[in-house]
Amino acid sequence: MLMPTDTFFTRRRTVRRYSGRQLSDDTLRELFEEASHAPTTGNMQLYSAVVTRSAEMKRRLAPMHFGQPQFQGCQAAVTVCADLRRFTRWCEISGAEAGFDNLQMFFAGVLDAAMFAQQLCTAAESRGLGTCYLGTTTYNAPEIAEALSLPQLVVPVTTVTVGYPDECPADPGRLPVEAIMHQESYEDFSDSRLRELYADKEAREDSRRFVEENSLENLAQVFARVRYPRNPTNASRSRLRLLYARPASISEHH
Repeated sequence: MLMPTDTFFTRRRTVRRYSGRQLSDDTLRELFEEASHAPTTGNMQLYSAVVTRSAEMKRRLAPMHFGQPQFQGCQAAVTVCADLRRFTRWCEISGAEAGFDNLQMFFAGVLDAAMFAQQLCTAAESRGLGTCYLGTTTYNAPEIAEALSLPQLVVPVTTVTVGYPDECPADPGRLPVEAIMHQESYEDFSDSRLRELYADKEAREDSRRFVEENSLENLAQVFARVRYPRNPTNASRSRLRLLYARPASISEHH
């Protein structure tokens, strides 16, 4: 069932539980075709995506995604990567030297990958499919890269699970537009204004439950201390840098 265009974006939901309905290879290919028309840096398309569908590969990758049920239950898991390798090798065999092994181009690859991933989600959801981003990809990027045989200059950025929904998730709530939209220059909000902007989010029943379950004082502490603590995040960033910079010869391919 196609989503109505007038409410498509405000009513879209992340889907974590999928039915047993099969996703055909043709439909998946069509989604990739549509997603490939997303914006891209210099029309270089500095991304690639690895599709995981087999039970064997799901079992292998599941621990790297912390055993999340949406990964194991989806019809297809798409690991979207920043791919500087393909373009670099094309330049190499064409007698051109591409200096893409740097932070600037890594950011370009990450942006390209993110735009492809989002257009993939939009294409899927417009057809009545459900999707879910997995943030675990950057936490365990080296292990995922090894499992998927990713070579140098190909770095996993995110994983999108795709399948036909078996749930109708509730509205998770969003900050008001005033919190994200700045006119002409950035407004660094006062303490009182910040509390106003986050008041509805903190007042939600699920937010209060998170605070109570973790025996904390407020929702900000749940995010900072439980969901996204400082040390694991810093460690994953360092490991991601090492993954991108690991030594190897681009010309190893023959």
